[in-house]
Amino acid sequence: MSAETPAPSITLEDHRFPCDNCGADLRFAPGTDKLECDHCGNTQTLDGAGPWGQSSIQELDFERAVADKLPQAEMEETRVTTCPNCAAQVEFDANVHAAECPFCATPVVTDTGAHRHIKPKGLLPFDFDESEARKAMNDWLGALWFAPNGLQDYARKGRKMQGIYVPYWTFDADTQSAYSGQRGTVYYETRTVMRDGKHVQQRVQKVRWTPKRGRVARFFDDVLVLASQSLPKRYTDALEPWDLSALEPYRPEFLAGFRAEGYTVELEAGFAEARAHMDRVIARDVKFDIGGDRQRIHQIDTKVRDVTFKHVLLPVWLAAYKYRGTSYRFVVNGRTGRVQGERPYSAIKITLAVIAGLIVAGAIGFGVAVTQ
Repeated sequence: MSAETPAPSITLEDHRFPCDNCGADLRFAPGTDKLECDHCGNTQTLDGAGPWGQSSIQELDFERAVADKLPQAEMEETRVTTCPNCAAQVEFDANVHAAECPFCATPVVTDTGAHRHIKPKGLLPFDFDESEARKAMNDWLGALWFAPNGLQDYARKGRKMQGIYVPYWTFDADTQSAYSGQRGTVYYETRTVMRDGKHVQQRVQKVRWTPKRGRVARFFDDVLVLASQSLPKRYTDALEPWDLSALEPYRPEFLAGFRAEGYTVELEAGFAEARAHMDRVIARDVKFDIGGDRQRIHQIDTKVRDVTFKHVLLPVWLAAYKYRGTSYRFVVNGRTGRVQGERPYSAIKITLAVIAGLIVAGAIGFGVAVTQ
């Protein structure tokens, strides 16, 4: 774009939907196709909502996006704030000027700037409400015997969990790989060795290596990459699997009553992570193609073509608590109820468990000594 040509304006999208009965804000009701009003109970059905599937979600060209040549219709601006503690970029409604970061419970003041980014193409709507998410979290906490009782009580009685749409990239790519390596075939030789002054026969395993070259091809569909740095990746990875076949085309109505995090992992960095995943799968394919009992890979030359991507939003219920100066976070998959989070430990409980173990071990030892 030339310096003389002004950049096209991008609309700041509003995710507020007023109730046609009382004017209060409607919110999406998880597990339904409706918007609900908490003030008067009015409901509004989402026209055309349903299991459309991925067939109606358009993939975008990766090379065009990297070259900043996506159509302006694929871009948007949203008002976000960046948390000074965990660097999360969270979208806020236009009438909100101060809030608490849902990822780490740090008080933040929203700015008035706009974040320009690639529009989401699809999302998985929340499938259950906050009360069910809290029950799943409490059940998980109850199974952590070494967690401090104070934290368990504080979390159970604490503020409501927040529904957050977390950003992800998905990548498709067609790959063809030429490789060189070796196939190992296991065989055995019998040798005579001295053992305790006697000649004995012993089978010795050997491997016969032969050169191997070939080609493998694989089409990768929806390689999923987290586009956020706000939550530890080990938590979000543990929330998988996600049923990406149930993705719905993006509609702002699904965000009503929820927050959406802006992506902080840029597209190229996301593809680098996706490519590392692809390389691991290709190496596994190469070993299978080499065959034999053992495999050695000397070189893999992969050509990647027709790379496409989507920006998608996945639902997470999130609780962030500060307990005795330390932040603890719990995340719940908004579709399956799978829970992950910080695993705090109570020194008192651990000490009691160790003492109890020593007492039991001592009692067992004493019982054995008596019987002898």
